[in-house]
Amino acid sequence: MSLRINTNIQSQNALRNVSLTSDSMGRTIERLASGLRVNRAADDPAGLIISENLRAQITGLQQAVNNAQDAVNMIKTAEAALDEVHTALRTMRQLVLHAANTGVNDYAALQADQTQIRALIDSINRIAEQTSFGTKRLLDGTSGISAAVTNPTRVSGIFIGGLFNGFATDSGVVTLEVTTAATRATVIGTRTFAANTTLASLMGTPAGNVVINGYTVTSDANETVGSFIDKINAVSHITGVVANFNLTTLQIELRHKEYGSQFEVNLHDTVGVIRATPGSSSAVGTNAVATVIANTVNGIQTVTFTGGQATGDSGLRLRDGYGNIITLTEAGNDTSLAAAQVAVVSAGLLQFQVGANAGQFVRFSLIDVNSAKLGTTVVPNQNLSTIDITQPNSTDNALRIIDAAIGEISKIRGDMGAFQRYILESNIRSLNVARENVMASESTIRDADFALEISTFTKQQILMQSGMSVLAQANSAPQTVLQLLQRI
Repeated sequence: MSLRINTNIQSQNALRNVSLTSDSMGRTIERLASGLRVNRAADDPAGLIISENLRAQITGLQQAVNNAQDAVNMIKTAEAALDEVHTALRTMRQLVLHAANTGVNDYAALQADQTQIRALIDSINRIAEQTSFGTKRLLDGTSGISAAVTNPTRVSGIFIGGLFNGFATDSGVVTLEVTTAATRATVIGTRTFAANTTLASLMGTPAGNVVINGYTVTSDANETVGSFIDKINAVSHITGVVANFNLTTLQIELRHKEYGSQFEVNLHDTVGVIRATPGSSSAVGTNAVATVIANTVNGIQTVTFTGGQATGDSGLRLRDGYGNIITLTEAGNDTSLAAAQVAVVSAGLLQFQVGANAGQFVRFSLIDVNSAKLGTTVVPNQNLSTIDITQPNSTDNALRIIDAAIGEISKIRGDMGAFQRYILESNIRSLNVARENVMASESTIRDADFALEISTFTKQQILMQSGMSVLAQANSAPQTVLQLLQRI
């Protein structure tokens, strides 16, 4: 046994352990006070790195949720404005139907209807120009798609929405090539006539009746071929069928005024006026098919457009699967023409950042709802802004234009609803779940476990108390040397 005064190893050992316990107790108190297991990088270097990355994701996910909610509010604003456009269009349609009742209306009544229609058109234009979210205009074309015909010889109208082949439409040219030409339904008579021959002299009996598309055309016994054709053409607004005399074959030909498979010619000739042999004939037209190329945010896309897809559509009015419409002219209904630019698209895309990382965004395009941009695909060189029901025989075209405009607004509203419900709102729900799970992972790394820390703190308190007691004992050990000195 040795006793030293200058160096007390037992005291140094006790002091070192008390210091370690004090440091551990200090860190435990810090964790209990802050609620965090990792307060500085030294606490858990790897955990800190992972935790900070997760924290960045959490704040990013929260902001993405806020962004998506802002986008929902913007879409709701635009959709409410389009609902007002729909209301205006329905009222316009009612006024046109009233004006079509020409057997009752005089010019003053037509003028009153036209005045109200013009006011509604001005209202639509005001909605288009003034609807905004904050200071961002939504329906004037700056936040959406606007297509303009550049080759009126081949195309009389075009409507391009926000999607082309499933991708967001981008600015650029539209190229078209007709692969199948549209045809009219045509029935060619088999009876041969000489010029100005009466029907009775050819048939040997007084001429009878023919039924064309359900309408009976009666011929007189001494009627000439020319006057009989005139009778057929006089009711073409009812039957949709026009007749002409082929000077080469000397036969009567019946054809529908419209192109496409939705328009047919049904002839019932029970006495053989047009047919050499009494009987019936029928024919239907064919729809045009074209290959259309346009730009999207995912590059150039090639899509097949087909005519006559919607009820009452001409075979020259081509559609794709996303509601885009191109109307061919008769000159453009030609498969011998090479692919060429027919229109140009200006796209003002709305981009929404809906994710916590780069590249996690979605895009959507609204449309220009100015009246001059609506209903452009049904009547050549006419649109919603050109409607004038005071002109003779104008109500049918006005109805067709308004119906087309209603269809265009309905399509964009449907697209907006799908975008809001299945992309934005679905994304918000998904982001909220992801944020909760990332927060749970970050909490596991960064937050203090209070049950564990209290247990550790209790142990450290006991160690601290016992350590201080042992340190006191170690410090008093050299005093035993005094007993030896007292013996001297």
